[in-house]
Amino acid sequence: MLTAFISCFLIIFVYASVWFAIAVYKKRNDVADIAWGLGYMLICGYLFYTYPATEISILLYTLVTAWGLRLSIHIYSRNKNKTEDFRYKAWREEWGKSFYLRSYLQVFLLQGLFLLIIISPVIHVAVQLPVKWNGFTWIGLCCWIIGFYFQAVADWQLSVFKSDKNNKGLIIQTGLWKYSRHPNYFGEILMWWGIFIITIPFSNSFYFIISPLTITLLLAFVSGVPLLEKKYKGNPAFEEYKKRTSVLIPMPRRKIQ
Repeated sequence: MLTAFISCFLIIFVYASVWFAIAVYKKRNDVADIAWGLGYMLICGYLFYTYPATEISILLYTLVTAWGLRLSIHIYSRNKNKTEDFRYKAWREEWGKSFYLRSYLQVFLLQGLFLLIIISPVIHVAVQLPVKWNGFTWIGLCCWIIGFYFQAVADWQLSVFKSDKNNKGLIIQTGLWKYSRHPNYFGEILMWWGIFIITIPFSNSFYFIISPLTITLLLAFVSGVPLLEKKYKGNPAFEEYKKRTSVLIPMPRRKIQ
């Protein structure tokens, strides 16, 4: 198993370095967001061609590839013909002369490290003895499907909302966004918990609970929810929306007294 993780680490290191070079050439670090999903697909492809495929491993490769491909296409379409994402633009100004070094270390290599951690249950399963389809497989698959629905539909609803010029400056509060301020993040978190649940029957799988915990912490407390909500802080419409709507887990809207 150590060999598999070392190989994946080296692949991710080279992959992250190539995307850093692309970012320098394009003068926009938000290409890292496109690279995020594609990196998981690369690792799944490597594992598929390197280790004996089983029912469960193929299932995992398929789920991760479906998630990664959809996400990368969505982000590419969203960013096409637009300026660099506001988060990366702020870092470009904040980091000054150390911008390139910090970009390489804090954006691309750090993202590569998180990639390795989050996909670790899949790497673990790739080198284990086969396990038959079981109850955990079904539970995990159901969680993944629900999560995929929330992320894909929420992203689509937001794209449609933003494409309407009449909605400029407004906050989406319809569809899935009526029940959660970040239904797309909820979906992504649920998908990775689903993938972990599928791996539970494999030996020593509990160690890899670090995968869904990491993506949960990142999206809920670090780079996801906090950064986006900071952007809208002080916006009266958003503050009203915030009082009525659950931050992450979809819930009925609260009544304001």
